[in-house]
Amino acid sequence: MPHEPHAPLGFATHCIHAGQAPDPSTGAIMTPVYMTSTYVQSSPGVFKDGYDYARSKNPTRTALEANFAALEGATHAFAFSSGLAAMDCVLHQLRAGDHVVLSDDVYGGSFRQLDKVFRHLGLETTRVDMTDLPAIERAMRPSTRAVWLETPSNPMLKVIDIAGVRRIVDAWAGKATPSGGARDTTLGPLGTPLDAPILIVDNTFASPYLQTPLALGAHVVLHSCTKYLGGHSDVVAGALMTRDAILAERLKFTQNAVGAVPGAMDCFMLLRSTKTLHVRMQRHCENAATIAAWLAQHPKVEKVIYPGLPSHPQHALARKQMRAFGGMISVVIKGGLEPSRRMLERVRLFSLAESLGGVESLIEHPAIMTHASIPPDARAALGIADGLIRLSVGIEDVNDLIADLDTAMK
Repeated sequence: MPHEPHAPLGFATHCIHAGQAPDPSTGAIMTPVYMTSTYVQSSPGVFKDGYDYARSKNPTRTALEANFAALEGATHAFAFSSGLAAMDCVLHQLRAGDHVVLSDDVYGGSFRQLDKVFRHLGLETTRVDMTDLPAIERAMRPSTRAVWLETPSNPMLKVIDIAGVRRIVDAWAGKATPSGGARDTTLGPLGTPLDAPILIVDNTFASPYLQTPLALGAHVVLHSCTKYLGGHSDVVAGALMTRDAILAERLKFTQNAVGAVPGAMDCFMLLRSTKTLHVRMQRHCENAATIAAWLAQHPKVEKVIYPGLPSHPQHALARKQMRAFGGMISVVIKGGLEPSRRMLERVRLFSLAESLGGVESLIEHPAIMTHASIPPDARAALGIADGLIRLSVGIEDVNDLIADLDTAMK
């Protein structure tokens, strides 16, 4: 079911109320957890509001998807069992022989899915530095059907001009060659190949609090809800949002056919989490900005990468495109691997762990941990050095976080 687009309400109001009317049977202010696998039909094939089987639809999930749609300014939203499941759903809109232009700096799991799963199924991928718009133009082909980017990217925090990329995608819409064979009406909504490239933006690092890519031209927005949307390091989930009704029908069909849906309890926990997204993100950003400025002056730090610092190469674009600069910082420690390893072993408030976006601060080593699936030469080209560490700055007292880092680096 389509969701209502942005009403003239503030972001914080959407966080708390969108999709979450009081339960009509009891007046409960919190959306109930509908722990059911099926629904009773009044007559064969006659069921209420599309609820026939829980893989296809669940009332708790319906509320969550309406909430997601409001936060991203979308008309349709879909919740998944993980961010990679959401990515898989988008890529299933393509056919063998189609071409994907991929940002060179992406989450290692995203690269792995394209390189190890969909390459086997006939998709071709070209990686490009998307901070260079002419480089994207050069990478496009008549067979290109998707342009995939993260902004800010993981882990180098590149900021990419979403509106600029959309202009390139539109310019290639009329140059597309037929994709993967003729229309096949036996395949349902997927029977018609995509006839032009689509722009997909992974908005996980920013969250809709900081930017809304659909408003800047994205066709589809993806989230790993495990991160900031969940925000408490206790749920694995994903989401897709779009304003394109035809594309939404394809995504809905694929999700139902493949079945990578979240459980009702996970949906309930995410609804709990989005109610505080705005206040959490404000604190994440404030803490990260303070810590980035402190790290930039530290004698054992070679380089700080944070979009909020004037030294960041896309700082001006970040100021224009984002509401604030996020809670992620990447830092190069002088001396390479061993000083970095010692620091990571000595932190106490920062927890050495993969993932990000939780209320507690995390720290990790991309080359060994989150980006180990990226080939070493590709990591080196991106600047993912042995001395690079990535911080997910939480919402603790910022002075305690700075003291923890300072002690660990001594």
